[in-house]
Amino acid sequence: MTDLLAQRDSWSTANCSIARALEVVGNRTTLLLLREASFGTRRFDDFARRVGVSEPVAAARLKQLVADGLLDRRPYREPGQRTRDEYVLTAKGSDLIPVLVALRQWGDAYAADEAGPAVRVAHDECGAPVHARLRCDAGHDVPPGELAVLPGPGLLSA
Repeated sequence: MTDLLAQRDSWSTANCSIARALEVVGNRTTLLLLREASFGTRRFDDFARRVGVSEPVAAARLKQLVADGLLDRRPYREPGQRTRDEYVLTAKGSDLIPVLVALRQWGDAYAADEAGPAVRVAHDECGAPVHARLRCDAGHDVPPGELAVLPGPGLLSA
């Protein structure tokens, strides 16, 4: 492992998946809009109100989330009203739910106030709390100290 760590200095971060993911979801408003979408929020006014942003900010961020393929915009019409759009998570957006669960889990442990977290997430079928975990493909829970950082197929050397 020491040889691998020594090689890290020659690895380029130009193709870093974390950096690229942050280009898509790396601001507070975007993550809070995704939180709301994961809770089932669909209507523009509800997004803006629940996230606490102005309508222009909500519109710009929702438009970008649609462009990035995380949300789909679907028209709906209530009787006697004009057609409007609602926003629903795509498969790509739903794949971020474990990231949101992990952020919430960390926030519950280290950033919640004395009263405790504002929401809890539970398994709908049994009611047990839901947690994010690191698990390898062989089915083992992996503590952070047992993670190996290895070169990937897209590694670019500096």
